[in-house]
Amino acid sequence: MTFPAPFVRNGMAIEDGWTDYNGHMNMAYYHVLFDNALDVVLEPLGLGPEVARQAKVSVFTAQAQVHYLSELNAGDRVSVETRLIAHDAKRLHYVQTMRHAEQGRVAAISENLILHVDLITRRVSPFAPDVAARVAQAVAAHADLPLPEQVGRRVGVTRG
Repeated sequence: MTFPAPFVRNGMAIEDGWTDYNGHMNMAYYHVLFDNALDVVLEPLGLGPEVARQAKVSVFTAQAQVHYLSELNAGDRVSVETRLIAHDAKRLHYVQTMRHAEQGRVAAISENLILHVDLITRRVSPFAPDVAARVAQAVAAHADLPLPEQVGRRVGVTRG
């Protein structure tokens, strides 16, 4: 199986109700769009919603860090690129880049760590062998893609 490098979700629109009192998209909806874009990644890896329903396994987000780089407004359209960075038997590390669809400017970067979870026990569990193989193959396909400079940054104030 071959995987796109990166995975891309195009054509997502900023809805009217997603703006806040500052006149731009509220931070919560960046997460909604990043999460929706992850669907194009999870399905081919064998981790989509149908697998969750049938096999009773899924992924949970353990960590997320978003860098908000430029404003988005109601009516704007965005695309999200997802690059897989690393994995082990139970975890997948990835980064997503959200771009304004028409202007091409980067609006936000989201770095995430997801855990594979048995939905019956609610415990972290290893990927099934076929899923683990697909994850490894997709991570390898993304290995040469450049990482945004935000990846691996700590949150905090530099002390002077």
